Amino acid sequence: MRGLLRQFLDNPEGLLEVCRARIRERDPEIRAWVEVSPQPPLGPGPLDGIPFGAKDIFETRGLATEYGSPLYAGRKGDTDAALVTDLRRRGALLLGKTQTTAFAYFDPAPTRNPRDPRHTPGGSSSGSAAAVACGMVAFALGSQTQGSVIRPAAFCGVVGFKPTFGKLSTEGV
Repeated sequence: MRGLLRQFLDNPEGLLEVCRARIRERDPEIRAWVEVSPQPPLGPGPLDGIPFGAKDIFETRGLATEYGSPLYAGRKGDTDAALVTDLRRRGALLLGKTQTTAFAYFDPAPTRNPRDPRHTPGGSSSGSAAAVACGMVAFALGSQTQGSVIRPAAFCGVVGFKPTFGKLSTEGV
């Protein structure tokens, strides 16, 4: 992904298309996504055009926010979580919503591990870790109470960053 980011610094639309192509190619098997945004708006800023995913417990305007549960199937958010708002303001592109275990706690998500689809990607931020590991996005948002970011990241072979509690807003999560 680092090489792709350098290659597309002046062409964020090209990077977006590469990410979309990877989703089309790998997601039928890996199942990292709940919903992919039809056309995220490109915005200027320090993160100009860098695509990211958000775990399906983050509120997102106009996209699925189903909390990984069939009880909320088809639910669309009407606002963005504070962190999503901040990233969009800085020019990052929300490419879509990634799978999670039900309510970020219960039954496993349908996501498979990109390193070996016969294995689990861990949970609960399974779709976020798998999407990054496949190069579908540069980064993805997850949430953690008991290892829900670092476990899937480790299982999928990517870095899971868990900031100090309270440093980032959890409003809308």
